[in-house]
Amino acid sequence: MPKITIDNVTKTYPGVDGTNALENINLEIEEGEFITILGPSGCGKSTLLEIIAGLLEQSSGSIYLGSEKLDGPSRGIGVVFQDSSLFPWRTIRKNIEFGLEIGKFPKEEKRKIVDKYINLVNLKGFEDKYPHQLSGGMKQRAGLARTMVNNPEVLLMDEPLGAVDYLTRLTIQDEIVDLWEKEKKTIIFITHDISEAVYLGTKVVLLSPRPGKIFKIYDLPFSRPRNRNDENLLHIIDKIHKDINSINAPKQEEKLEYIL
Repeated sequence: MPKITIDNVTKTYPGVDGTNALENINLEIEEGEFITILGPSGCGKSTLLEIIAGLLEQSSGSIYLGSEKLDGPSRGIGVVFQDSSLFPWRTIRKNIEFGLEIGKFPKEEKRKIVDKYINLVNLKGFEDKYPHQLSGGMKQRAGLARTMVNNPEVLLMDEPLGAVDYLTRLTIQDEIVDLWEKEKKTIIFITHDISEAVYLGTKVVLLSPRPGKIFKIYDLPFSRPRNRNDENLLHIIDKIHKDINSINAPKQEEKLEYIL
């Protein structure tokens, strides 16, 4: 059984014209997959992520976590946004343990879990700092750790590296892959960066312009660690560039293709 099933999901925003953001999205995501989602600006990538997270209600269709139909937020799904949204009055440790406080975890167990993720996201030595004392990349690491301590089955990431500099972005990409391999989570990752999508993913899902539909799915059966200059990866990147340029109109009928 797939870990996440998106069953014929459509989202239309209310209004005189009724903006159609997503149309008939069907996708099955297996446990442990790392799915990256690409598409033109305004195609509904973040809308789809918010629907999966239970933060936004779809107009029709269903979302399943395993066999469970989701009708709102689920403890099995964690979300990391572009803005880390850390509490400025709490230290990094206190920010990361926030969800565990709500869950009333025992003090020693809470410290053990938080220490684990502080180490995994390379924030050892910065746990007693405040957010304003950290770089953008460190804040994103803290936001990721804050989500991971709650042990979600599925991790949703909405352009989490969009606001960091290029070199930091490359470093955190590798850290996310390392975390994914160690924790065996299912990840859905939104990005505008084609190279990032191909480097990170086990599959890339390309959405068409609004209303967003699945235009193509690219399988990425390449071993890790990956070389960013690998000819096979560069070939897929070039193919996606060409496919994005070939999408000319939002209403164009497109056939779902699997590219091997």
